[in-house]
Amino acid sequence: MAERRVFAGAAVRRARREAGMTQAAMAETLEISPSYLNLIEHGQRPLSATVIVRLAERFDFDAAKLGGEEVPGGLAGLRRRLADPRFADLGIGAQEAEEWLQTASATAAAFARLFDAAPEARTEGVDEAPEVAAVRRAIEKWRNHFADLDARAEELADELRLAGGDLYGTISERLRTRHQLGIRILPSDVMPDRLRWLDWHARQLMLNELLRPASRTFQAAATLAQIEAKAEIDALVAGAEFAENAAARMFERHLIQYFAAALMMPYSRFLRACDATGYDLLLLQRRFGAGYEQVAHRLTTLQRVGARGLPFFMLRIDRAGQGSKRYAGASQSPLVDGDARCPLWGVHEAFARPGEVVADLVELEDGTRWFTQSRSVAAPGATGSGTPARFAVCVGVDAKVAAPLIAARGIDLMRSPATPIGLGCRRCTRTGCIQRSMPPLARPLRFREGERGVSAFDFAGD
Repeated sequence: MAERRVFAGAAVRRARREAGMTQAAMAETLEISPSYLNLIEHGQRPLSATVIVRLAERFDFDAAKLGGEEVPGGLAGLRRRLADPRFADLGIGAQEAEEWLQTASATAAAFARLFDAAPEARTEGVDEAPEVAAVRRAIEKWRNHFADLDARAEELADELRLAGGDLYGTISERLRTRHQLGIRILPSDVMPDRLRWLDWHARQLMLNELLRPASRTFQAAATLAQIEAKAEIDALVAGAEFAENAAARMFERHLIQYFAAALMMPYSRFLRACDATGYDLLLLQRRFGAGYEQVAHRLTTLQRVGARGLPFFMLRIDRAGQGSKRYAGASQSPLVDGDARCPLWGVHEAFARPGEVVADLVELEDGTRWFTQSRSVAAPGATGSGTPARFAVCVGVDAKVAAPLIAARGIDLMRSPATPIGLGCRRCTRTGCIQRSMPPLARPLRFREGERGVSAFDFAGD
């Protein structure tokens, strides 16, 4: 299959203007002619691999973002929005959508924001809270990689390693000696509705006894993040310019947890371990003393310029299939976009196979393939009485780049049979699906006298 040509005129033009350069000056820096740069900026020429490398080296330019980085879900996300029945009469094809994304990514992003904010766009029956949507957009803008936080966390992790001992012990000692904060483990009946409570008046960090060791370390690291990474976190929150205070506080919490994970799994060491183990999730979990969900989230953040990991996405769902966490990272995967899930996807099977990583090679209607790994996890501290809260955590990567995964060894990722799935019944137009619960949008239902198909819904095809 031929590689897709990369047109990224808007992104290159934006980089040039941010650098305060004329076309002639940037062309000289990139060692190309001004006329060629002009054609690139106007979407009339694709970027060569050489020019992409020079952009990355000389402008600290993130090559992974070329072409429509502001649109959640990338090209697949834009095509999903344009497939809405309100636009059916316009006949917008895949090539037209791709050209729009490549030549005018900012206007495509504006359309995506308006579409996502419109009540009519809620086709799955579940509205995403405005503040949650705003935070998700902010995270996706950074592709869930915050370089300043990673650098600061890595520096601190190296300092703590020199102090010796286990990470939880060194964090506890640092909190005690530098910040005059002690740690107390309290009974669950004393803190029935809290995992962590930082009491500045008493100079104590109180942790629920139900927290597992990895969660205990994570909560202690999060407290250290609140104190020692405050400047970096405050700057990122201010730069996001949220309209609602709730969104700002939610984003702040995400960044605190990001720093805590980066402290437990320092970037360079973690990436080396990923490469050495074939991204063995269970082995990484043990090696870094982290939880499965913590490792899964960390995989979505490995986008440091010059030292990138695989572009993973992460999704966490409950037993009803509702997503409570979803990070596209650099994957641009449509599997994290929207609230409905295909019941044929192996992520649901993880609930029936506790403790086991369920691998699944899936194929979407457009032919793209994704290799996913899912495992059920218990909520932090969920070992007490009552119904335990359980989630399925899934990480996935484009099958075209999944060969390094130890879980994918021996599988012909592009030719082996894959599970055919959709993006929820309302978006899926596969015919003859016995699992279908609802008819698809923009497809008229058909009723044939004397016939009953395998699916409860028969509808017109393309």
